[in-house]
Amino acid sequence: MGDKNNTAEPLTPENQEVLNKYTIAAEISNRTSHVIHEGCVAFRKWDTYSDVLLFSLYISNAAFVIFLSKSDYPGVLKKVVSAAVDGAKIIDLCKLGDKEIEDSVKVLFVKQKIPKGIGFPTCVSVNNIICHFSPLPSDPEAAATLKNGDLVKIQLGSHIDGYAAITATTFVVGATKENPVTGRKADVITAAHLAAEAAARLIKPGLPNMAVTETIQKIAREFDTNSLEGMLSHQLEKNEIEGKKQIILNPNEGQKREFEKIEFAENEVYGVDILISTGEGKPKNSHVRTTVYKKTDTTYSLKMKTSREVLNEIRTKFGSFPFPLSSLPDEKKARLGIQECATHDLVSSYHVYQEKEDEYVAQFFFTIILTKNGPLRITNTLYDPDVIKSDKKLEDEEIIKLLATNLRPKKKNKKKKATAGEPSATSAEKGGDEENGVTTAPGEAPGDE
Repeated sequence: MGDKNNTAEPLTPENQEVLNKYTIAAEISNRTSHVIHEGCVAFRKWDTYSDVLLFSLYISNAAFVIFLSKSDYPGVLKKVVSAAVDGAKIIDLCKLGDKEIEDSVKVLFVKQKIPKGIGFPTCVSVNNIICHFSPLPSDPEAAATLKNGDLVKIQLGSHIDGYAAITATTFVVGATKENPVTGRKADVITAAHLAAEAAARLIKPGLPNMAVTETIQKIAREFDTNSLEGMLSHQLEKNEIEGKKQIILNPNEGQKREFEKIEFAENEVYGVDILISTGEGKPKNSHVRTTVYKKTDTTYSLKMKTSREVLNEIRTKFGSFPFPLSSLPDEKKARLGIQECATHDLVSSYHVYQEKEDEYVAQFFFTIILTKNGPLRITNTLYDPDVIKSDKKLEDEEIIKLLATNLRPKKKNKKKKATAGEPSATSAEKGGDEENGVTTAPGEAPGDE
């Protein structure tokens, strides 16, 4: 039952509980030093004993102990990246990521029984495959493995009580400091990284969405690459990862005329999806079967019993979040039932898109909260400048100046307690850069200070 005093307006990160749920979800997806500093943001150095009481209402003692004892837990994204080696099966990596998310949320909010789980299923897309690749065991692609030199994109996310934190990174299998990525792969990864850093600095209250669009494409062109035409980033809200406010990449002429121009506002949350290609940047549907779906608000009386059972499973287990078909217990039944659901728009499809053969696509995805104290990037991109060595450099002076700015305003000399629920200057600013792999180098962005 809901609280009778609740208003019609959804809660935003201005609310302490909401901010903490976002940041806990972020720590599961992609652990960052500025969110978990001493266990998690909820268990940082307390200002008052009432802070402890606040969180004891939402997290069991067992979960509290587990979070603290897992101080060396890398987060799901890093764990999947570590397993993505030469010979690894893509289907196994997808299963690993989804299982890690499910296992991690089990210990949280046990007494309250709030919804929690996968905010975005683990997808592993290689080379010219753009996104949403998560094969079923019966698919021919289930046998696909990684090999040294593959450019790999991994996207995943978790949610706590409907507040999602999504992340994605790009890397090359087998690359090291001694054997760095060079050539076109390095160009596209560097362009995507710098585009992500620029976007994070342009998503601020009062600034327009089209400034992000234009800056990303400028950066892409300087590396002889293109952002993916028509791809969208969305505002995140409770139980919604495709909110009303959007950012578009590389719009065509029709999209430029019709796309809604908006300004960002305080206490909004965005999932920012940066996709850059060495090719023309025109995504096409792949021949690969669609396996990722999301329930819609459409209603329809399904004819087949199997379809009704599948839809009920989706509602119960995933709510309004995307899910992989492989997570349903009976694959044959799921494949049959999802067809009628999709035909009548009861679910939306996350198709597998691709670029032309022999092209490469890089992706970085981060979740950012526009707090009153400045933007708070709660998931990072794991970019490592020591491993990516492009021979191209950013020349645009305005963008270079933008990248030289701090993501969050610097604290004044006068020491001041951090706002409850937000990281202190020590954990967020001083510790953020190294953990995020965002180090200052010629033509590259500094960290999140």
